[in-house]
Amino acid sequence: MTEGVLAGRAALITGGADGIGRGIAARFAQAGGSVLLTDFDEEKGRDTTEALKAEGGSIDFLRCDVTDKQQVTDAVAACVERFGSIDILVNNAYSGSGLARIEDKTDAVFDYGMRICLYAAKWSMEAAMPHMRERGWGRIVNIASLNGVNAHMGSAEYNVGKEALRSYTRTAARECARHGICANIICPAAISAAYRAFAAAQPEMAAATASANPMGRMGDPEQDIGGVALFLASEDARYMTGNTLFVDGGSHINGAAWTPDLDAL
Repeated sequence: MTEGVLAGRAALITGGADGIGRGIAARFAQAGGSVLLTDFDEEKGRDTTEALKAEGGSIDFLRCDVTDKQQVTDAVAACVERFGSIDILVNNAYSGSGLARIEDKTDAVFDYGMRICLYAAKWSMEAAMPHMRERGWGRIVNIASLNGVNAHMGSAEYNVGKEALRSYTRTAARECARHGICANIICPAAISAAYRAFAAAQPEMAAATASANPMGRMGDPEQDIGGVALFLASEDARYMTGNTLFVDGGSHINGAAWTPDLDAL
């Protein structure tokens, strides 16, 4: 993508303080977009914002807990207030609840999984889409997961929530296509904050996962994931909607190696 491809566009990115969200924010800013970065971790969010600003990006920060509907709708309103529009929405925020067998996953854990994976995106999309329809242009990029596609062990609530998000995104894509709004999904394999935590807890399993990847490594959030998100956010993706893009080094082809020792937890 060329520099300035997002000039004049305003983007809201949830969970942007670290990992994939930060990588996407960096690429959007490099491409001339104005970015409102949100995150639950205010200190890290502000540090990331200042770091990206130092690289010349037009970025602002707002603390947001995406499990709170009012905070999500306020974030959309803040993007419009600060930049004059919300043209691009990236739903990326997630904080895990740990690995456990299905029979040990409580209703509260499942409620949380649906709230942070599905409802957070639902609320932001409901708030953003009227602005996009008014302008006749919009891009929604929702971050899902190979966990749901491959039914990985230990994370049932996350798997279900992300697969629900994929279905919701496809439905939105169908309903909004005639309004110039494109909605797509990325299923990434990258060195996110969640992956780093997993690698610290189960280093042998993490090493096996990376080596089993057809490309032999996990993706870089900025260089490998951010560029695809940038494409989906651009005018070049104007005829692409309702798609799931596996940005995973080929892990989806035969299924990623993921067999955590749940008995050891």
